[in-house]
Amino acid sequence: LDACYGVSPRIEDVAPGLVHIDVAGLGRLVGDEGAIVERLSRAGRAVGLPARVGVAGTRTAARIAARAGLASIAAGDEAQALAAVPVSALEWPEAIAHALTRWGVATLGELAALPRAGLSARLGAPGLAAHDLARGVDDPTPWRSWSPPPFWEEAQELDWEIDALGPLVAVLARVVERLTVRLSAAYLVADALELRLALAGGSHEARTVALACPMDAPRPLLTLLEHDLAARPPHAPVTAVAVQARAIPRRAVGGELGRSAPPAERDLATVLARLVTLVGAEAVGAVALADSHRPDAFVPARLELEAGPDTRADDREAGDAVLALRRLRPPRRVSVVTDGERRPANVCGALAPEARVVDCAGPWRVSGDWWDAGAWARDEWDVALSDGAVCRLARDLISGEWYLDGVYD
Repeated sequence: LDACYGVSPRIEDVAPGLVHIDVAGLGRLVGDEGAIVERLSRAGRAVGLPARVGVAGTRTAARIAARAGLASIAAGDEAQALAAVPVSALEWPEAIAHALTRWGVATLGELAALPRAGLSARLGAPGLAAHDLARGVDDPTPWRSWSPPPFWEEAQELDWEIDALGPLVAVLARVVERLTVRLSAAYLVADALELRLALAGGSHEARTVALACPMDAPRPLLTLLEHDLAARPPHAPVTAVAVQARAIPRRAVGGELGRSAPPAERDLATVLARLVTLVGAEAVGAVALADSHRPDAFVPARLELEAGPDTRADDREAGDAVLALRRLRPPRRVSVVTDGERRPANVCGALAPEARVVDCAGPWRVSGDWWDAGAWARDEWDVALSDGAVCRLARDLISGEWYLDGVYD
């Protein structure tokens, strides 16, 4: 595809190993049909692909010409030029191939000479398609142009060798600036960077620089590259640099009135870049709630700099009072005396050395992973104590221990 795209800006990726190329208008640039065939053949050989090329006024005729070794067919002469091509040179549906063999049809000219009405009556639409193919007539399928995927890379060749970090970073600053401008214009962010260095003596060096979070700000990206080069200096002077980004779509987020401004994104990205250099990308990130009812269960997740939507819901009526639970992490171990109904009666070691339970609600039992060695189960109680505190107690049903899980404001 790249070889063909270097000859014509309008190509169609039809199937593996088959490309249609629109050569209209290339006469003044390349030459006549013979020159176009030679140019396309040379482009294929340059990438190690011995190509068979055919030029005609229709896609169908050009495709058959390439298979049959006919270099070019003049526009309007498709049926006459293809008449001598044996039907065995093409691939046919099983029913069509069987019918042509039974009828003794050996060439495309003989197939084109058959009456269309008879072909339609005996073979239906596939028969008409075979008749059009024999005459080099295109089907009504529209042209589907292929375009190369965008290549998110910027490079800079140097007029002199650089063997110091400072001048090299100055060159990288211009390269990264151009790259991030392109990413921002396409509403993309970099998920990882690849830095390639051409070194004196003809050697090359490539390194992948991980990012703690997707970003397109040039300053933190440059800082990350600088720290990586400082930690792993190139073993020879640099003669050229190239920075390639693995681009992903930016997450769209709308702003909201009344919401406090998030921290400066670029400052945070710079800090993250330095942390990645110090401790590695796998040790920098965020946490996300795990798919579990287990208290405080979380899994590591990738950090997103863009502020997410505000998920806080406030459907309360004016004047409704809601208690806030301040959870203790880690929870404080306490001693609890229960009554005859196994309800908390006295608590030692909470906010006061000892307090009597004047009211309580519960228990609320939660458990999980009973099939695994990490099985857990606990009862939770909300209690009002004689010292005025309102707390949440939790009892581990496996160990039997009591904990002060939180305090209500």
